[in-house]
Amino acid sequence: MAETRWLDEREMAAWQGFLEATSRVSRHLEQQLKDDAGLSHTQYEILVRLGAAPDGEIRMTELAEGLFTSKSGLTYQVSQLEKRGLVRRRSCPTDVRGVLAVLTTEGRDTLRAAAPGHVAAVREALIDVLRPDELDAMAEALGRVGARLRP
Repeated sequence: MAETRWLDEREMAAWQGFLEATSRVSRHLEQQLKDDAGLSHTQYEILVRLGAAPDGEIRMTELAEGLFTSKSGLTYQVSQLEKRGLVRRRSCPTDVRGVLAVLTTEGRDTLRAAAPGHVAAVREALIDVLRPDELDAMAEALGRVGARLRP
């Protein structure tokens, strides 16, 4: 059995800084979206992905993979957006088992209204706090971590 490699002081500081920053940024953005647009962060990201997709539609399985969430979690969030008239679902014409999430006109309008406040909150909580060299290092480092853990 391999011996445990405990974190040294520097590694522990990086780990604890990562945990605190991700938690606080996440809570800050979640609250901003709830207050300003009545959306969860996941719901906002669904609207963003659909807004960027050709014809404003994506297969639910592809959407789940892109949002790093379970299919059941995505189904719940899309159902909440459907209740508000922001998204609708339809059968995939090329696969009888496939379901597409489709952005509605009201969903596009909601996204357009929510985006400026959200971008401002992202800047306030993270982007504008860091120097350009720190942003580059963070993008590179966290990109490498994400790639390593990607299935």
